Amino acid sequence: VQLVESGGGLVQVGGSLKLACVGSGFTFDDHAIGWFRQVAGEEPEGISSISPSDGGRYYSDSVKGRFTVSSDNAKNTVYLQMTNLKPEDTAVYSCAARYYRGNYYNRLRPSEYDSWGQGTQVTVSS
Repeated sequence: VQLVESGGGLVQVGGSLKLACVGSGFTFDDHAIGWFRQVAGEEPEGISSISPSDGGRYYSDSVKGRFTVSSDNAKNTVYLQMTNLKPEDTAVYSCAARYYRGNYYNRLRPSEYDSWGQGTQVTVSS
């Protein structure tokens, strides 16, 4: 299983960025993808999750209404569209995958995921 994130960068307050997570080495439809972010010295925060097989989408309160997760199953890619960015959104953003076929799990808990990408830095300047 391999996950590769892209799309991070430097953006001003109120700006937008779109992250991509490309998966390989696994059956995309049998997995759920989560987005997490981490600031140095802090625990990773689960911010969004999507299950491509049924389209289920989940968001943390900190990003709900500003971030949108989507998937392109044909490209084995999950996107995170981020709008109205704030300085507190500054972090390393990573995607992660876990097997999913309708089974219940805590969508935004990092320990629920098995495979992780290397992360991409997002910096929001004020």
